[in-house]
Amino acid sequence: MRRFPWLPAALVAGLFLAPSGSPQVAMAQSAKELPHSFLFGAWVGGFYPPPTTLSGRECMANPTVIFTRDAVLRANVMDVTFSQYMVETVRDAGRGGFEFRLLAASGAPLSAGPLGQSARAADPGFGCSDPSLLRVVKRGENEIAFPNCPAFPYPLIRCPGN
Repeated sequence: MRRFPWLPAALVAGLFLAPSGSPQVAMAQSAKELPHSFLFGAWVGGFYPPPTTLSGRECMANPTVIFTRDAVLRANVMDVTFSQYMVETVRDAGRGGFEFRLLAASGAPLSAGPLGQSARAADPGFGCSDPSLLRVVKRGENEIAFPNCPAFPYPLIRCPGN
């Protein structure tokens, strides 16, 4: 897992590339053709109910999850850095759902330890039963949820523009 200091979300899209030595995925599709392109950007909520009033600036200062084409970043309530997970594959699961197969930033597969916990204590994962799978369900134009992930009991909302 690769850790990054807290960065403004505007910088995130250009900074998170696959580390050298890790598997590179050939991208033949443009961002508009990617099934999960509506997720690109910063999202807030998940740990707690999403706020009803939040400016774009306030939201971008404290996002919970950031989706890019090649990576998913997750904030940790106990740390000020993001955990980065590389996207191995994305599958359209139908009914507004998507299934991400994730790798650690090093390119290594994520694996569950005993009781379904992440194999490394320092890696919070998304708290789902299978740490290498993240299921995302679109609940509305700007709202998503991670079903069966106890670490994210509440939905997430997209950060509004400035």
